[in-house]
Amino acid sequence: MYSRRVRSDDDQASRSAARASKSTARSEPPARSDLRSADADAAPDPLSTVLDAVRLRGALFFVVDAGAPWYAEAPAGSALAPVIMTGCGHVISYHLVTAGSCYCALPGMPLTRVDAGDVIVVPHGTPYSLSTTPRDYHASPLESLLPFFSQMARGALPRVVVEGGATGERIGVACGFLGCDARPFNPLIAALPPLIHMRRAQAGPQSPDRLAALIEFAQAESRQPRAGSDCVLLRISELLFVELVRSYVATLPAQQTGWLAGLRDPIVARALALLHQQPAAAWTLERLADQAAASRSTLAARFAHFVGQPPMQYLTSWRMQLATRLLADSANKVSAVALAVGYDSEAAFSRAFKKAVGASPSAWRSR
Repeated sequence: MYSRRVRSDDDQASRSAARASKSTARSEPPARSDLRSADADAAPDPLSTVLDAVRLRGALFFVVDAGAPWYAEAPAGSALAPVIMTGCGHVISYHLVTAGSCYCALPGMPLTRVDAGDVIVVPHGTPYSLSTTPRDYHASPLESLLPFFSQMARGALPRVVVEGGATGERIGVACGFLGCDARPFNPLIAALPPLIHMRRAQAGPQSPDRLAALIEFAQAESRQPRAGSDCVLLRISELLFVELVRSYVATLPAQQTGWLAGLRDPIVARALALLHQQPAAAWTLERLADQAAASRSTLAARFAHFVGQPPMQYLTSWRMQLATRLLADSANKVSAVALAVGYDSEAAFSRAFKKAVGASPSAWRSR
């Protein structure tokens, strides 16, 4: 059973960029006309750049074919991450019920009934359980939970897990577990609630067909594996999660705030696209507002309303996220990483990094 920032960092960055415009040792920062020529609409969208920067990767995908009574449990992501993926910092999981129904329980939350066609997503690494009968969450010892996930990660178990009772109602569940970086800044994870329960009828007109096609493909690959099946299933797992997030965004109410809701606001979405497209550019609020076709006050207000922080503060956080990925490659010098994310001074970058992450760039790299 699968019981499974610079004195303001931004001011320093702006002064550094101004000095850089007079220096022949470094290319000039983009002029206003240069920025205008960069079409944000043709650039990778913010969701795509976030998913890439936080290194979203499929870790596990399997299918459960169970009979009632059935109970399954997943431990906290902090315990699960090192078991299912080397170097994984955070675990996101989701389950798509393909037949029957079950209940999902998280600590301190009401039970959620999940019917055929429904999807649940647990984005924050919270422990939870699934069962065919209403049952509150009760943590089991880790030693009884982790072996299943460890064996599945090693490929020692079949991708179709048959368990539960032999005569009760059958339930089918497609289970996906993904690894990603949550620190120092993952705006997607921060924007998601502890549990997403999306009913099939809530998805947009195209999403059900897309999800159904992906699920059917994954189930067929699980039941009749071929060469490369493990790789195929993990990539499908990633695709399924991205489609689920897109469907979730489509269901958000008009009054919803947050980073994901901001993707639907034309001004905020364009500003985010510009910042993600050129994170090392010498951005100012005035320049960003000009490119987002809005006044400074409008941009500042709308950005803060949806994203929860000023644009330049967001930019600093995003630069630090990109820096952690660059620092993961030991071939990159800290000075080169600083330049790559918009800092002309290694010292200024190091101060900003330590403030955001709690460790110096070199300490982060060697952790």
